[in-house]
Amino acid sequence: MSGGQAVGEERAARVDWAALWRSGDLGRFCFISLGILLHATNETMIATIMPAMVGELSGVQLVGWSLAIYELGSIVAGAAAGRLVSFVALRTNMAVAALLYAVGAGVCATAPSMGWFLSGRLLEGLGGGALVALAFVSVERLFDRSIWPQLFAVMSAVWGVAAFGGPLLGALVSEALSWRWAFGIFAAAGFTMAAVTLLVLRGPRATRPSGVPGALPPFPFFILAVLAASILLIAAAGVDIALLRSTLLLFAGLAGLAVFFVLDARRPEARLFPSRLFDWSTPVGSGMTMVAAFSVATCAFALYGPLLLTSLHGIPILTTGYLIAAESIAWSVLSILVANAPPRWERAIIVGGAVMIAAGSAGFAIAVPAGSIPLILVCAILQGGGFGIAWPFVTRIVVASAPEREQTIASSAVPTMQRIGYAAGSAAIGIVANAAGFSDGLSPGSARAVATVLFLAPIPLALLGVAAAVRASRAAPRKSA
Repeated sequence: MSGGQAVGEERAARVDWAALWRSGDLGRFCFISLGILLHATNETMIATIMPAMVGELSGVQLVGWSLAIYELGSIVAGAAAGRLVSFVALRTNMAVAALLYAVGAGVCATAPSMGWFLSGRLLEGLGGGALVALAFVSVERLFDRSIWPQLFAVMSAVWGVAAFGGPLLGALVSEALSWRWAFGIFAAAGFTMAAVTLLVLRGPRATRPSGVPGALPPFPFFILAVLAASILLIAAAGVDIALLRSTLLLFAGLAGLAVFFVLDARRPEARLFPSRLFDWSTPVGSGMTMVAAFSVATCAFALYGPLLLTSLHGIPILTTGYLIAAESIAWSVLSILVANAPPRWERAIIVGGAVMIAAGSAGFAIAVPAGSIPLILVCAILQGGGFGIAWPFVTRIVVASAPEREQTIASSAVPTMQRIGYAAGSAAIGIVANAAGFSDGLSPGSARAVATVLFLAPIPLALLGVAAAVRASRAAPRKSA
């Protein structure tokens, strides 16, 4: 590559944010990203409002479903969103998703019992999952391909801010007002977003369906029902973990997912996921394998890190919360720092990020049993930062490498696959924890037995993620000698 080409490439990689603002595109993008903020903040807020909520609602035995049912709605709506824009305009889809989210939050805010609360959480999940997927679809449909990595990086940063701010918001509102007001705030935000969507999203690519009227295949309701049933089985495996029952439910859910992907592949005209989904001979297949493998492999610390550190080493829960937050902060900060990297650096960034994720994930197997806060912090930064630098570029590769007719569904498939991985990983790591000793109850002895096994078990998947990243990165421009 000549020096002139390299300079031109670097200029092309930079985003003129001032020009984007003047054109209105930056404001439009910020508004689209609000859907991610609403979804992720609501998702993480539940942990800090749970004590107050449980004290008021009956049905405490159903508390575990408050997150599981939200994830179920998110995954199903995320899978459907990319296909729905073929039938209904992007703007209409986003307005309806925001309305669903708002109604769900309103039901949660006024729920007289846990049953009503869970129905609201399902509606919230459907609306929020659709908003996230539609944000990715909007980038693909409304913005120039050359700035996708930068926009995806900003979306990653928004997610990190939400993950950090959600528990804080829940705690503050719950203490100052009531846990119900926390959901009331989200209901008001959802209704506002639905109304403003009609004003902000304009132009033919936002206001017209992407499909050709009269030439569209039927919407794949049955296949989507298979996906919903599979996620429900996986969620059930992870809610109240008992070794035999949870293992059977997890394998049944994974088998259902396999059936879903096979059925989806047989309907190329009405797909919910891009073709050749896990085929490593294509950038789409290797990129999606990387997304799935790392999503499953990195659940352990967020789920069990605070419990193990408190039980084994007496580390205050506030300190463990900061360690969890460090992962989100590293994700956000490093996403922004590498967003303007020249295209010829993309391969090194993707592989480097994958190695960081794997190193951080494996490092917890040493750091958590040792109780070393500095070492745990390094592992959290490696894991979160690796996601931060690799994800925007892998997402661009997956979407840009998909056949043109599948780029819209490919853009929504990345966050949806990530959530499927988290759901499966959470259930699997719970089964591993019980098999390693937690089934006998929480004690220093059982925590010590679990601490190492829990972080060693996902290492093969993390290595698979690295191998998939190397394969996917071959679609990125190489730095010439």
